[in-house]
Amino acid sequence: MNYINKIKKPNDLKDIPRENLVDVCDELRIHITKTINEIGGHLAPTLGAIEVTTAVHYVFDAPRDKIVWDTGHQAYAHKILTGRYDNFPTIRKYQGLSGFLKRSESEYDVFGAGHASTSISAALGIAASRNLENDDFKVVSIIGDGALSGGLAFEAMNNAGNIKKQLLVIVNDNDMSISPNVGAFRNYLVKIATNKHYNRFRKWIYNTIKKLPKSLNIVESFLRKAESSAKNFFLPTTVFEDLGFRYFGPVDGHNIIELVDILEKIKELDAPVVLHTITKKGKGLDYAENDPIKYHGVKERKTDSNVKSEKAPIYQNVFGEVMCNLAKENKNIVAITAAMREGTGLVNFSSKFSDRFYDVGIAEGHAVTFSGGLATENKIPVVAIYSTFLQRAFDHIIHDISLQNLPVIFCLDRSGLVGEDGATHHGVLDIAYLRCIQNIIISAPKDGNELNNLLYTASLNKKTPFTIRYPKESSVVFENSTPQKLSIGSWEVLKSGEDVLILAVGSMVHKSLEVSKKLAENNFSAEVVNCRFIKPMDIDYLSSAFKKFTKIITIEEGVIDGGFGEGVLNWSAKNNFSTNILTLGVPNRFVDHGPRDVLLKEIGLDSVTLYENIFNFIRD
Repeated sequence: MNYINKIKKPNDLKDIPRENLVDVCDELRIHITKTINEIGGHLAPTLGAIEVTTAVHYVFDAPRDKIVWDTGHQAYAHKILTGRYDNFPTIRKYQGLSGFLKRSESEYDVFGAGHASTSISAALGIAASRNLENDDFKVVSIIGDGALSGGLAFEAMNNAGNIKKQLLVIVNDNDMSISPNVGAFRNYLVKIATNKHYNRFRKWIYNTIKKLPKSLNIVESFLRKAESSAKNFFLPTTVFEDLGFRYFGPVDGHNIIELVDILEKIKELDAPVVLHTITKKGKGLDYAENDPIKYHGVKERKTDSNVKSEKAPIYQNVFGEVMCNLAKENKNIVAITAAMREGTGLVNFSSKFSDRFYDVGIAEGHAVTFSGGLATENKIPVVAIYSTFLQRAFDHIIHDISLQNLPVIFCLDRSGLVGEDGATHHGVLDIAYLRCIQNIIISAPKDGNELNNLLYTASLNKKTPFTIRYPKESSVVFENSTPQKLSIGSWEVLKSGEDVLILAVGSMVHKSLEVSKKLAENNFSAEVVNCRFIKPMDIDYLSSAFKKFTKIITIEEGVIDGGFGEGVLNWSAKNNFSTNILTLGVPNRFVDHGPRDVLLKEIGLDSVTLYENIFNFIRD
């Protein structure tokens, strides 16, 4: 029987007999797998959370009850059960459903979620507001064990245990984030989940209570006290209880009937509660269960007509290869990442130099300050974090690195527009948020060879923090040759010209060369400069160029406000140049999800639109 195509709202789920919920979960698993294998998206995380999702919507009354997710990776089933079945094939497509939780998309998406560790804080804020209004709806937070390595989750739990509001935190423990989970808390959850004596006793009590007549409340109460005593004996306490939560679990996160039963029993508890569920990432799909890292996200199935042949490796692979080369020659180089070993290209490094590789889990702030400590002892820490995630460590960069002039190297993967992951993951703010920090170098390579040179140059720098930003795309060209030291702050004139000056950063350099060819066809001679150093700028070149050109264009794949172009404008004003300057970049709005090339066209950073805007500017 088909269930899920008839579910237009969660209340429709409640009309299905409890014993048939297993069939609902099977249908969700089949439909999600088929769809995502065709169009691409996050697969393994959602498959692991299907029973938890279904049970929560079966027991609670959304949207009156508030369900807060930690990230959208695991919430595809939630989207289907909340009226988005028909639109599900558009997920992560341009102008389709978001791959994450998005408040503007549905009233069931209570809180936007793209970065991890946020759900308990948001849920507690909702619960506190509820109590101020003397309302009685329930609040549920669903968080992965990997997200519990983020300090924000513990700050929220500490506060929740103090103010004692009704709040249910469901820990979806699958022993994975994207990379394998690391750290003491991961080991702590494993200890709870694998204590055979406690779990055997807890299961016996649960099965006994199920068989009891409802009239035997005294016996049930006695058995629950016995369970509590057993828990204290085998597991003297839990960190959750120390923080003021009542702890239940661990329970089988794929036993939908048991989950519903437990949720119904703890739903009315007027206190902070943790339900610890054990799940399997990729559940129900053998290849995803066996390799949850590979199938965390799958790519769209390509046809012969849309397969692109790349002449050069993508930037993250260049970074990984260069890091291995540098580490082989320099024993002081160490690599740090925050649960993104695969995503940042450090798999080979972690294998070849395991004693110099640190995955700190989903804890970007700690990654930054940890790297500062390494730098004080003459190590050369290279911190590889996606641009959007490094935003979370802004204060750490200022206070713990730049203020102390520590030579930490920050490699900002996924700078610029990332494509289908959308607004939460676009790395368009890094130039603006880094430019205002004192004592920091900001750079961007035009290709893989220059990334090689910049990393080598950064490894030789002993005075200040050094950042390198690069996009999620082909590195254009990479020959893996011996790296060359670059003069910090130096720019590179790629094409000389007479009529107009184009100052381009990173991914926009080669597009600017394309534009210059089209301008030449219309008798305009453009000088194209690779502004590989965003801060400091090449002041000597600027001083001479501003005397020569009256029309200047800056192009960057970052927000215009506070960006590279604004830096050029400020320099021009301070030095009393009356040059006409056009700044091109990402507009001051959040850009939605879609293919990278489509989004670049939408905001005017494709070569055709760049040419049109520049041509109109210089002919006026």
